[in-house]
Amino acid sequence: MKRSRFSSRKRISADATELSRLAIGLAESGSKMEDQFWQGRLVELVNRLFNDGTEDDFTSALDRLFDAHPMAHDDLADIIEANAESCVVRHAGQDFDILLLAAPVLAWSRFSIPTSAIPRSTLQTLKVHLGAHVLAADARLALADYLYSPDQLPHTFVDTWQLMRQLGKAALEGGDLNVDAAAMPETNRFLSDTRYLVGAVAVPHPLPLFHWNETGKSSRETALKEWLRQGGPCFEPLLTGCAYQPLLADAYHAACRAADGASRPYSLNASVAFLQGALGLSPENLRAVVGGFYDQRLEEYRIGFGPRDSELIFHGVVWPLLGIEDENSDITGEIEATLRKSGVKEVLVLDQQFPYEFCDDCGAPLYPNADGETVHAEMPEQNNTPSQTLH
Repeated sequence: MKRSRFSSRKRISADATELSRLAIGLAESGSKMEDQFWQGRLVELVNRLFNDGTEDDFTSALDRLFDAHPMAHDDLADIIEANAESCVVRHAGQDFDILLLAAPVLAWSRFSIPTSAIPRSTLQTLKVHLGAHVLAADARLALADYLYSPDQLPHTFVDTWQLMRQLGKAALEGGDLNVDAAAMPETNRFLSDTRYLVGAVAVPHPLPLFHWNETGKSSRETALKEWLRQGGPCFEPLLTGCAYQPLLADAYHAACRAADGASRPYSLNASVAFLQGALGLSPENLRAVVGGFYDQRLEEYRIGFGPRDSELIFHGVVWPLLGIEDENSDITGEIEATLRKSGVKEVLVLDQQFPYEFCDDCGAPLYPNADGETVHAEMPEQNNTPSQTLH
């Protein structure tokens, strides 16, 4: 999957050209030993570019490789991401592995989903539970005292690297990272969204990072179960008026991708619950219409919800494609299974290809109805609840 951030410069720089050359060398390598040679050269250059803050070189190289050499693109993206979220630091005469972490929380609400500063007492409690159930025994943890929305997270690889270095330093010094909440950008309002607890762990090299890395300790499944049971209630005062579901903390990019995947079925279930609460429409009285929306290729599925006895669409959900998914993936089967599990009896999957278009006036996605048309999702006028898109 293309992991670009911003448009590249028209002329590719010497460093971006070298990134491309090294990535192609790695992709075409014939042995583990040769892999290590190319990886070493790439890591050296990537770390220099992080220190220089030259984001454009990363995006230029990735854009250049996306169509020309997809395997080299993915190898380069993996190395950039790995070095944006981790490093080795010398501290007090000892090497420490630093890893940026995220603990996502899926949430939905008829009201606004908060993004806010985390009180110190709550932050300390979260650290205790992460230390007890997720992290290895020798791990030092620092957390940012803010619950982020997706659009408040770092936007670039360089921004991610800088946050990792700040939180890593705080972890080594036994502190946390204070975030200026007033300086954070306003977040988009969705009925269903993700919030992120972000931190960094520091462990003496080469000791384990996570609880499940330690010999004889619990698995990921057990760690998640205990995190939900012990850590989950800590988010209640931070997410007032919300239903929420914490996910397991993991390396930053892995956690973000896991949240992207889990948020899709979660938003369908939340949509059914929302319509039942807001309009009194039970799941068996709903109809869900599923359509694929195309630009040059399939970009996403959109699901329109309305009453079974009407062509109206009251509500909509966007189901984006992730990773290597394409029109050959059985995504409609997953969507239909999720809807039926939530109690929706009538699920209409349309075969036609819809254009990847949005409302010219407000920019909202348009959703398919049973007639194969794209329409605005509009809540009934007698209800004061505004129509919102679930992401």
